Amino acid sequence: MAIKYTKSYLEKIENLFAESDYILRYEKGNFKSGYCILNDTNVVIVNKYYTTEGKINTLLDILKELNFNPKSFASKKNQDFLGELQQTTLKL
Repeated sequence: MAIKYTKSYLEKIENLFAESDYILRYEKGNFKSGYCILNDTNVVIVNKYYTTEGKINTLLDILKELNFNPKSFASKKNQDFLGELQQTTLKL
């Protein structure tokens, strides 16, 4: 699956977080990796000054780290999208 660096693609990824137990927030911070995961409170914080491309790449990294199960999503659309993302590898 080809990654598209558009606002609508970013929204699709954000919808995955909206349906999961994690809360996604964009805030400024001094994160060395560009993001911070607070597992105790299920919060993911991403640097708000990133470009759309940076946000998408960061969110894809986080999704791989959190290892969401596609079957845990109620929406079939989100299940399919997450399944496709898990098969995608980033080449930077």
